[in-house]
Amino acid sequence: MTAQNICPRCAFEDIEHVFSSPVPGLWNVLQCKQCLYMWRTSEPARRTDRDAYPTEFMITVEEIQNAPEVPAVPPLRAKA
Repeated sequence: MTAQNICPRCAFEDIEHVFSSPVPGLWNVLQCKQCLYMWRTSEPARRTDRDAYPTEFMITVEEIQNAPEVPAVPPLRAKA
């Protein structure tokens, strides 16, 4: 399993390719289908590699399932 095939944050193995750099082969944007973490493949290992990802930011399936609902972003205020 390569670093690009596993989520650095939750270790889920279903990763979606979201976008590629305008210059072919330079970088890709990937997203975990479980925790929704996104990263660019050109970022440092501490953001892209499960073995180098900071343990204090790793999450488990249980933590994802029990996470509080994130409130919606309110509408923009009218300019004064």
